[in-house]
Amino acid sequence: MTSEASDTGTARVDSWIWSVRLTKTRSQAATACRGGHVRVNGERVKPAYAVKPGDEVRLRHAGRDRVVVVSRVVKKRVGAPVAVECYVDNSPPPPPRELTVPLVLRDRGTGRPTKRDRRELDRLQDRAQDQWFQG
Repeated sequence: MTSEASDTGTARVDSWIWSVRLTKTRSQAATACRGGHVRVNGERVKPAYAVKPGDEVRLRHAGRDRVVVVSRVVKKRVGAPVAVECYVDNSPPPPPRELTVPLVLRDRGTGRPTKRDRRELDRLQDRAQDQWFQG
């Protein structure tokens, strides 16, 4: 084992989340912790909370829930192949693309939508949400 990874010891939760590449930056991980989007063993935690092997970390990031069990503690960012070995991923599979709410884009320079356009957009979004809840 190197000094960066060990089976014992602890690390800050925001640092560990960033180290195993669940978020792109450490500041994103810390913001998620402060916002209540990170839970360790069912409890909301602050960025400085110490994680250890065996802890279950739940992270809500980028519209997706991640559930991972810490198998190895790393304090510095590691490569993707090593990062995958540091946790056991128990996350639910992401929803199929067909069930996600479609993104409505308007042409640039067309101005604000009219009342009629707004109603059509709302109708489209309501249909997509109804399909999401039925599925």
